Amino acid sequence: MLENLTDRLSRVVKTMKGEARLTESNTQAMLREVRLALLDADVALPVVKSFITQVKEKALGQEVLSSLSPGQALVGVFHKELIALMAGNEAAPPTGLNLASQPPAVVLMAGLQGAGKTTSVGKLAKYLSERHKKKVLTVSCDVYRPAAIEQLRIVSGQAGADFFPSQATDKPVAIAQAALDYAKRHFHDVLLVDTAGRLAIDEAMMTEIAAIHAAIKPVETLFTVDAMQGQDAVRTAEAFGQALPLTGVMLTKVDGDSRGGAVLSVRAITGKPIRFVGNGEKIDGIEAFDADRFAQRILGMGDVLALVEQAAKSVDMKSAERMAAKLKSGAKFDLEDFKLQIGQMRSMGGLSSLMDKLPAQMQQAAKGSDMSVADKSVQRMEGIINSMTPSERRNPDLLKASRKRRIAAGAGVQVQEVNRLLKQFDQMQDMMKKMQKGGMAKMMRAMGAMGGGGAAKAMGGLGGLMGGLRR
Repeated sequence: MLENLTDRLSRVVKTMKGEARLTESNTQAMLREVRLALLDADVALPVVKSFITQVKEKALGQEVLSSLSPGQALVGVFHKELIALMAGNEAAPPTGLNLASQPPAVVLMAGLQGAGKTTSVGKLAKYLSERHKKKVLTVSCDVYRPAAIEQLRIVSGQAGADFFPSQATDKPVAIAQAALDYAKRHFHDVLLVDTAGRLAIDEAMMTEIAAIHAAIKPVETLFTVDAMQGQDAVRTAEAFGQALPLTGVMLTKVDGDSRGGAVLSVRAITGKPIRFVGNGEKIDGIEAFDADRFAQRILGMGDVLALVEQAAKSVDMKSAERMAAKLKSGAKFDLEDFKLQIGQMRSMGGLSSLMDKLPAQMQQAAKGSDMSVADKSVQRMEGIINSMTPSERRNPDLLKASRKRRIAAGAGVQVQEVNRLLKQFDQMQDMMKKMQKGGMAKMMRAMGAMGGGGAAKAMGGLGGLMGGLRR
């Protein structure tokens, strides 16, 4: 996510930090690089101009010039202005949505076809029901797109939310009103309303969604936009903003956007806060938007807090504690433990999901690696271990040539892949031995010097696993 922008801005940040003294000349040079990076990321030109002006005013002000570390102070200014650009002065509600109304709180999703509205309704339903214990009902008013209603029924089931059925022959406004009546009678906390989109903005779509809005009076109207649209996302947001009283923005497919222009532009153009960002296809691929943490990611500082939250949500803590106790007792790290680590990492979304949350210096270590290929490699590793007998997993020294051939055949791979797995396992075993002998603090200090101390603690053996995968 945002790889190109993060890469360029983290280089600028590194240069800033190294400046012992700020002058008009070196500040101008840095701001020129920032300007080019933002334009290359497809950030809207008016937004870039305003941002650079704000940073320049503060960068050449007394607060920075009189600082003991002007370079560091300038990075702080840059960070604050990024937060202001993406969040403004508004504080986000605890749930990410303003649900302080007489139940059910109605949330209307608007946006073009293909923006990811239906998937986002499912993700939002899971987010509200699991994390905030809300009783959620979903309904589809999209009577035009084939299988739109069925798609929402399926994702609602995955999310654990109730679904209000509708037919392609029904009128969209009548569907919304019937769903609202049902939600009231069955004591739902939230009603999520999916609406029809078009491939482009047209009068019929805007008239219809305005009529639905007037009929059900939602407390939140979220504009759902595909982050990969770049400048087009901004133009679409402006059009929807004129037709509807939008209250916030839901950015989808953020993980597929290496530029990031929509993230920085849409708040400034619409004047509406980004409430959520969606990433990946999984039903739990949603985050309440936090401008501070997002700014840290953009500047290459990573988002260790998100990593820890993801671990807390996904990792089987009892299994992790058992393995920690085993290692503490001096027992040998075996292939069962290795498989557990692989499974824990996969439950957190795999390598591709984790990498963008790590600091830039740690991402650089994996530069050139295709994370999707690495994720497939991890799946094969799991398959190879599953082809072993319990005794072979507990005692890898048993694995001689004939056993390796049998395991390779069982996993559907070449013997070389079994050997590669065992080599990676040996590397992890060495790392675990060092941790048992008190080398953990030394390893953390080394990773801390790379800018990733907190991430190292959150990720445990990921560094060793990544090293093996790159080989």
